[in-house]
Amino acid sequence: MNLPKKKQIIIGIIIILMVSAGVAVARKFLSPAKITYITAPATHMDLEDSVLATGILKAFKTVAVGAQVNGQLKALHVALGTKVKKGQLLAEIDPVLPQNTLKDAEAQVENLQAQKRSKQAVLKQYELGYRRQSQMNAKDAGSWADLESAQAQLESTKHDISSLEAQIKKAIIAVDTAKANLGYTRIHAPIDGTVISIDTEEGQTVVSNQTATTILTLATLDTMTVKAKISEADVTRVKPGLASYFTLLGDSDTRYHGKLRAIEPGPVSSGTTTTGTSSTSSSSSAIYYYGLFEVPNPDNKLKVSMTAQVAIVLNQARQALCIPVSALGEKTKDGRMTVKVLAGEQTEVRTIRTGISNSVQIQVIDGLRDGEKVVIGDSSNLPKTDTNKMPPPGRR
Repeated sequence: MNLPKKKQIIIGIIIILMVSAGVAVARKFLSPAKITYITAPATHMDLEDSVLATGILKAFKTVAVGAQVNGQLKALHVALGTKVKKGQLLAEIDPVLPQNTLKDAEAQVENLQAQKRSKQAVLKQYELGYRRQSQMNAKDAGSWADLESAQAQLESTKHDISSLEAQIKKAIIAVDTAKANLGYTRIHAPIDGTVISIDTEEGQTVVSNQTATTILTLATLDTMTVKAKISEADVTRVKPGLASYFTLLGDSDTRYHGKLRAIEPGPVSSGTTTTGTSSTSSSSSAIYYYGLFEVPNPDNKLKVSMTAQVAIVLNQARQALCIPVSALGEKTKDGRMTVKVLAGEQTEVRTIRTGISNSVQIQVIDGLRDGEKVVIGDSSNLPKTDTNKMPPPGRR
């Protein structure tokens, strides 16, 4: 059937428009999406490779001052926080009992010395008797029995005197002990320090048996010791002499610096749970070792038992060229790393030589310039959406 020329033209225009619309829709929905890159510039910054640990502050030197004698604490001459000098009187224990013990020991010495003098007088008498019996026996005027009796009395008295001399020595030792115990009733500071605890108050009765009862505790606070708990995974990486620092929970902006002095050879004692037989066992908790270093504390701002966030510096670089660790690709045979660098709208693969890292940033020794952008991600990794699913039409 032949259509009028005008209708043929209209139909042709409609077909052309439909084809054009189809091509446009195909280009929009079927062509691959353009990839968008997430980049980070290579920048200069201070970089530090360190071992992190939690620590606790301790006084550089701590002495528990105790009582070595029994009695009532009569006077306490210091309070918490008092600064004392070595030799300063700290406390006094009632001296009545030690004084009586000393008097008894001195009386015992006097008694034994009097017994010795009495025996010495008897000894002179027996020496004269023995001399007479010897002279008479030499002239056959005396019996051998009388001579032997006089000799026995003489020797026995000499031994009695020797026994008394030994008892006197023992009694003198008792006197010295009593004097020392009397001196222990006045308790003096063994070191310069600050009173950080008082364990016995005035009026309390002190009973000292095998161990000295603690009256108070002195500590040297001008220098503090940091005890950092280092995990067994990191302890092989650290050694004495490394620079260390810490911050406080209440002051994270201030750093206190020192040098690692020592690492305790034994692990930190903890309540670990051990299971197994005598031949095999396993622990349910991690193992830690104390690392020790000192810091000055002239203003006594640092307190005993404060928690410290410790960093032990293994290596550091000032104003090093750095990129994020997430930008690193594969490792080459010569130990270098690959990265993608954005050049215009395209990426190129570079090999770089890296240095130290803090697990977030890594040093670039060569292969990149300051300001170049490395790719850390792109839109191709985003989940794809199904374009065939059209939203339901609205009501007309």
